[in-house]
Amino acid sequence: MSSELDLIVRGGTLVTPDGLQRADLAVQGERIVRIAPEIAETAAAVVEAEGRYVLPGVIDAHVHFNEPGRTEWEGLASGSAALAAGGGTTFFDMPLNSEPPVIDAARLREKRALAEEKSCVDFALWGGLIPGNLDQLASLRDAGAVGFKAFMSESGIASFPRVNAAVLREGMKRAARLGLPVAVHAEDETLAARFTAMEKAAGRHDAAAWLASRPVEVEQEAIRIALELAGETGCSLHIVHVSSPEGVALVEEARDRRVDVTAETCPHYLLLNDRDVAAIGAPAKCAPPIRDEKRRKALWRDLRAGRIHTVGSDHSPAPAALKTSDDFFALWGGIGGVQHGAALLFSACAATLESDLPRLAAVLARNVARRFRLSARKGLLAEGWEADFCLVEFGRPRTIEAGELWTRHQISPYVGRKSRARVTDTYVRGHAVYADGRLVNLPPPGRFLRPER
Repeated sequence: MSSELDLIVRGGTLVTPDGLQRADLAVQGERIVRIAPEIAETAAAVVEAEGRYVLPGVIDAHVHFNEPGRTEWEGLASGSAALAAGGGTTFFDMPLNSEPPVIDAARLREKRALAEEKSCVDFALWGGLIPGNLDQLASLRDAGAVGFKAFMSESGIASFPRVNAAVLREGMKRAARLGLPVAVHAEDETLAARFTAMEKAAGRHDAAAWLASRPVEVEQEAIRIALELAGETGCSLHIVHVSSPEGVALVEEARDRRVDVTAETCPHYLLLNDRDVAAIGAPAKCAPPIRDEKRRKALWRDLRAGRIHTVGSDHSPAPAALKTSDDFFALWGGIGGVQHGAALLFSACAATLESDLPRLAAVLARNVARRFRLSARKGLLAEGWEADFCLVEFGRPRTIEAGELWTRHQISPYVGRKSRARVTDTYVRGHAVYADGRLVNLPPPGRFLRPER
């Protein structure tokens, strides 16, 4: 170690999955080199963090930044900026809704090049698993895909069709041989279509009808099928955006049978309920839909008990024109939540920080890095790990305003919501990328992450 460090963060409360500690943190050469009650050395830069919490940077394994092809929906520059403003230091971009989707190595390399040019945070890329591209999975792995994403219901994107059980089984077999996980959007298309037809036949097209068209059993049936196939094939399975405690219970039962499966939920399922969907309207439409208050509270219990393993935003924005209709079924379904989801979770735990912040540090960072084989460098505030972290302060409730959104479209169900938590600074590999409401010191560009072998 040289006599002068690159950076010291002094006096903050460091948050790890093991608990909170008042300590200084030192950075040299993009990595954390020392954590101690007091670091006396000098540094090129010093951050006084007294009264603030230092958390590992959020690793958001579920975003749709829609570039190339639908950059007008979001884009890698605006999406990564919004993530950084929310304390995020790494994202995994889904293979849709970019156009063409990432279903072969050429498309993955194209998206990688764009992200290396435009992203202000580090990133990994999902490859797609669809009918007709099973022979492309090996080349996607070789190009650096972090895993394969499949839809068990219609995705809403014609170029990314859903898989049936036979295709999913074969895809899982190949993924298991390749050593990569399969992530599934678990909703049963047959049940969803049946319930949707019933609502439309009754002449109902409001928010309540949309919620009724995708009851919990639509999710449960798909999760059951995915779990059965994962157990049969030995595939590592990741169920994305689990919206119900019933879905979590199915995953736990499978884990007891030694199926290699993890459950992700999203901030909107923890923060909002079905009455909020009716009040907010289009910005709160998503699939699976947001559930009732009883289930929202049950998901918090699952998270605190360790039954929910990761939390991702499922950020899926769209232009205002696609979020405007008298027919709720016709609206594009996607939550624009990458910027404020984590901070609102912190805020929801303002009275229980000692117990809840460590759990959030696990599901937002450490567990994500472990599940997707980045844990030798990402996800923890620990000596030797890359210096990815954010500073969070708690104060009087403040109202989230549309004008503070870094996303391309200032549409979010969280606009107007109050938060006691605010991300003040975000550092990627020891470089400040966001501070006090603005992007700073750019580049450095984001770095492409491959899963460790």
